[in-house]
Order: sequence, then C-alpha cells, then structure tokens
Amino acid sequence: MKKFWIALVVVIIISLAGTGIFYYLRFFGPNVTDKQEYLYIKTGSNLDDVYQSITQQGIVKDTTSFLQAAHSMKYMKVKPGKYRLKAGMSNRSLINMLKAGNQEPVNLAFHNIRLKDQFAGFISKKIEADSVSILRLLDSAKFAEQYGFTTDNIYTVFIPNSYQVYWNTSAEKFFKRMYANYEKFWTPERRQKAAAINLTPQEVSVLASIVDAEALHDDEMPAIAGLYLNRLKKGMKLQADPTVIFAVNDFTIKRVLNRYLVTNSPYNTYLHTGLPPGPIMMPSVNAINAVLNYKKSDYLYMCAKEDFSGYHNFADNEAEHRVNARKFQQALNDRNIKR
Repeated sequence: MKKFWIALVVVIIISLAGTGIFYYLRFFGPNVTDKQEYLYIKTGSNLDDVYQSITQQGIVKDTTSFLQAAHSMKYMKVKPGKYRLKAGMSNRSLINMLKAGNQEPVNLAFHNIRLKDQFAGFISKKIEADSVSILRLLDSAKFAEQYGFTTDNIYTVFIPNSYQVYWNTSAEKFFKRMYANYEKFWTPERRQKAAAINLTPQEVSVLASIVDAEALHDDEMPAIAGLYLNRLKKGMKLQADPTVIFAVNDFTIKRVLNRYLVTNSPYNTYLHTGLPPGPIMMPSVNAINAVLNYKKSDYLYMCAKEDFSGYHNFADNEAEHRVNARKFQQALNDRNIKR
C-alpha cells in the first residue's frame, strides 16, 4: 500500500506539472512569430475574422492555443485597429492588447498634394477608409454645406502638417479631425488679416494655392501674393498661368500657349475675373501666411526670369512686362521648350 500511495502521489505530481506546463505554454509561452509587424483588424470584425487573419498571415505558431486562450480570456468584443506585434509575445499579452484596444497610432504627414482625388488615394493607404468613401464625402454638396464649404473649396480644409490618427478612422471621422485642426489653424489673428484684405479663409487658401504654384522659392511668395491682391483690388483678371494648366488638366505643360488661354473653365483666370471657385493645389502653410502677410507694392505683372532661377521679374506697367516676357520667351526658344 505504501508503494501504491507513493506511486499515486508521483502520478499526481507529474499530472499537475504537465497541466502547469500546458497552461503556461497556452497563456504565457512565446507564440507570436516575426512574419508580420502589424495586425490590422477591420471595423465590424469578430473573433472568427481575427482568427482567420492570424492564421492566414502566420502571426502565431500555434493557432489552436491562441483560440483556446481567446475563449478562456473571454475575448469576445473585438476592437478594430492597427496593432503592433512583437516576436515572442505570448497569447496572453497579445489578447490583452487586443481586448484593451491598445493600437498604435498612424503617423500621417501630407504636403502640397495637387488634386483632391490624389489626396484621397494617399490617405486611403494610411487609414481604413478607402479613397471612394473619402471622395464621396468631399464631393457631397450637402456634407460640405454643413461645414460652410462647397465641393470646390472643401479641399482647403486640409492644412499640410504631420498628424497622428488611428488606422480604423472612417472618412467622416478623418474629415472631422482635419476640420478641428482647420479651426485651430485659423486663429482670430489670421481671420482678422484675411478680413483686412476682404477675403474669407477659404479664399485666402485659394489664392495661396496659386501663389504656391507660381513660386519656386518661398521668399518670393509675399511679393507674388501682393501682386495678385493688387489685381483683385483693381478688378483685373489674375491671368495666372497655373490656373490655365489646372483647367487644361495637363501638368506637364512648361509653356502656356495662346490656345490654352481660351480653355472654357471657371478655373481659367484669363477668361474669368476674380478667384477660381477652389484651390488648384493644396497650398502650403507658407503660401497661406504669404497671402496674409503680403508684400506691399505697385506690381501688377510678373514673368519668370530668363535665367531659369525660379525667380520672377516684376513690373507695374504693361510695357515693362512685355520686355520681361520677350526675354523669357527667347530663353524658352533657345532651350527648344515648345510647350
């Protein structure tokens, strides 16, 4: 009997040890591989979806133990997001992270993206919302009107900067985040400066987009802004070449020819007086500030310098401007630039 009890105790100890090892490996043992840096969980996913993603992407070595641990830990409410994985993480650590929704924010930086559809495509690669849903929102007159915009000028909401957002951000939540930043950017001081030149914040951004397209060098922006403000005050057409290029929708053009100037578009400032209905590109913060802090002058004309330095020759009368224009046209001919 003594041997029997000893044997029984040994069996129990071994069984308990085995159970303990099994429990440890199931919950605390390393299980996450190094095959993926992140686990993306889409909005509306359930545990089955998470399990399928983990299995298909080889995120864990033992999928069965992960599923068992998930059920044991009552991981039922799935929170979408972008979760950073660390090789060697245990099931317990992974599931605790997913249960808590401790996702890693996305670093989002954008500057001078030309077109609205290009911007939607860029953003869709950073967050869950796709480009179609983003564009659908920006092209909705009803949605734009809620925030005091039109579908033409709603693009001015997006102020170039670096942001942190969560990956599982919808198109509407993304817009609201950008609008909140827009409101923060347009301080009372900036709004007062805009009012002083008889422009709304949206109109400042529209003019800034033209200034940005014209200026190769930031230090020339205030002078260019001042020139266009002079033309606006006098009721003159802006006659800005970048607006023609935008209207033609050919951004390879290096020489704006006369045939382009008759392009029928509200963005063609050779045909229409005043500002176009929306920006021709995403203006930089420097360009916006250049409009608000423009350089005072009598300039009404400008033409790119013939040395191709990126700077301009300015003039306050048409005769002087024609001289400058001929110099630049000759420089284009010398380089065989035809369009």
